[in-house]
Amino acid sequence: MEESFRWLILAVGAVLVLVGLDRVGLWMERRGWLYYRRVKPSSSSLGNALLELQSILEPSKQHVIEARLEEHDEQADSGDPPKAGKN
Repeated sequence: MEESFRWLILAVGAVLVLVGLDRVGLWMERRGWLYYRRVKPSSSSLGNALLELQSILEPSKQHVIEARLEEHDEQADSGDPPKAGKN
């Protein structure tokens, strides 16, 4: 009986720890520190992260990365309506 009680306590403790970690993840997501369950990252944010990583690994290509980022900013600020997609 004592052994099964230990396993029950261990299982309940593990569930509580997992629920706590879930709550911490949701809290971090609300603060903007983490993409967890509710907010999905955009593909451009992943691309920008990879560009930053490449600039660290290959400093000689920094000017190419800066040009791509400026081009992306200009397109976003152009004020033109979005292009129609293919139907």
